[in-house]
Amino acid sequence: MRMGEAIKNRYEFVILFDVENGNPNGDPDAGNLPRIDPESGYGIVTDVCLKRKIRNYVQTVKEEAAGYKIYIKENIPLNRSDAMAYEALDTDDKKIKELKKKDPDVDVKIRDFMCQNFFDIRTFGAVMTTFVKASLNCGQVRGPVQIGFARSIDPIISQEITITRVAITKEDDAEKKNTEMGRKSIIPYALYRAEGYISANLAKKVTGFSEDDLELLWEAIINMFEIDHSAARGKMAVRELIVFKHSKELGDCPAYKLFDAVEVTRNAGVLYPRQYKDYSVKICEERIPESVSVIRKI
Repeated sequence: MRMGEAIKNRYEFVILFDVENGNPNGDPDAGNLPRIDPESGYGIVTDVCLKRKIRNYVQTVKEEAAGYKIYIKENIPLNRSDAMAYEALDTDDKKIKELKKKDPDVDVKIRDFMCQNFFDIRTFGAVMTTFVKASLNCGQVRGPVQIGFARSIDPIISQEITITRVAITKEDDAEKKNTEMGRKSIIPYALYRAEGYISANLAKKVTGFSEDDLELLWEAIINMFEIDHSAARGKMAVRELIVFKHSKELGDCPAYKLFDAVEVTRNAGVLYPRQYKDYSVKICEERIPESVSVIRKI
């Protein structure tokens, strides 16, 4: 069953979020330091990191409700979720070849089952082809919602803070010392900007991403850090969610024109930004076609 009629309008959106005294997205190739563009010094947060938080929010609030399962989640092998589609068709990896000979639409039915039951597949798409069992193949889905890397508005400065603890790990060490040392990498403050796209055409043709799904996506973006607080990530919050709604399925203008209409600038006299109000956010509405609606969700 579909969760509702697919969306009919194209959307673009801009997310502004900040971090204070934390590491928003560590780089495993650099000792888990905050990700950074080495040429410019601007900070980076990957799309995978942002989508993980959206998935976690939906999983928390929906609690595996029908149609809102999460495909990519911690400690759950992908094949276990793939097998659900086969069970729904009363088949398995051994009988699927014979079933395809009788029913040429089996692949579409499997794909549709996954889209209907898993929110993140319906939203972001997924590669559901694995080689653990060659026949356990649910296909590939290109999702209507795409999010790019987030980049900081200004270059970031990463600080390594030395920390200590009074609990010693080993008995032998307890006789020699009273504390153990460690290090924590933080950014004192940074404001990040991410941009995203929502294709009504893909929603209609492939996944069935609906208006209800869209409202849940906005809710998840706004609250994605609220259930994910940790000492390592510091104080993080979504400050702005600016949505551009086109009047039709294929859109009214190129996405870059809408993104360019959102200007984020550091306020005059601020040398070292340390809070959100050190910046100004302006939407240049004269650059936006009248057929495109601008909605500030926060």
